[in-house]
Amino acid sequence: MSDDISKRRLGRGLAALIGEMDQTTPVGEAPKSVSADRLVPIEYIERNPRNPRRYFDESDLQDLSSSIRQHGIVQPVVVRTIGDRYEIIAGERRWRAAQLSGLVEIPVIVRDVDDRTALEIAIVENVQRADLNPLEEALGYELLIAEHGYTQNDLGDIIGKSRSHVANSLRLLKLPNPVREMLAGGDLSAGHARALVSTSDPAGLARTIVAKGMSVRDAERLAQNDIKAQTQPASMPKMDQKDSDTLALERSLSDALGLDVTINHRGSGGQVRISYKTLDQLEEICRLLERRS
Repeated sequence: MSDDISKRRLGRGLAALIGEMDQTTPVGEAPKSVSADRLVPIEYIERNPRNPRRYFDESDLQDLSSSIRQHGIVQPVVVRTIGDRYEIIAGERRWRAAQLSGLVEIPVIVRDVDDRTALEIAIVENVQRADLNPLEEALGYELLIAEHGYTQNDLGDIIGKSRSHVANSLRLLKLPNPVREMLAGGDLSAGHARALVSTSDPAGLARTIVAKGMSVRDAERLAQNDIKAQTQPASMPKMDQKDSDTLALERSLSDALGLDVTINHRGSGGQVRISYKTLDQLEEICRLLERRS
């Protein structure tokens, strides 16, 4: 099977492997047409060590565990065989909750897939269910790009989101660990975190944002002031603070392109600066400009 065909198939998420599933079905449940291949002792099932999802809310697991004790596991866990054991492809949350509920065996659907496909499905399934925090999502995209040659456009097609969404997610990986931890823990939103990417002290500014309960717009203004201070010689007077319309336009363009955009507007003229890191990003800018013309 060619890469293009494989990627189109995976773009349908788990439906490509276990049958078309009703997108309105609540997490933890499934339509009656999806049936298990077999029941497997829970101790023979292992998590996928490369599953992009790392954080599981304890209260959420307890709620699901209570539901499982009452109704059982309605949607089977999707696994593959690894030697004499089974590795989870999709459904780790259900598996964890089943352990809390005291089940000794759980229903599974067994699929014969390789490492690459297992990783792709785990990422696609989690993204489609919105089960990943922004950092986990970005790390999943990075894995597919680094190990399997995906482009940002490929990923956008697979998960049903724009290329700029993928690019903005990947920008979060430029942040230092203290900021990543705040993002993973929910103290910062993706919007807060993206504003800090090009600043001189992302961790310090992140702590300020959290302590003061700043909005995303306030965080962007704080970050922009820091960036301007980096670029201005000490002998030069500081430029006036940008107005909210200019900051909003910078944010809109940055989100659309997935790149850092700076606007310096004076009177009736000014400059728009688009920062890129790779030749691929430069080519994408040129392609967009040529299409516009």
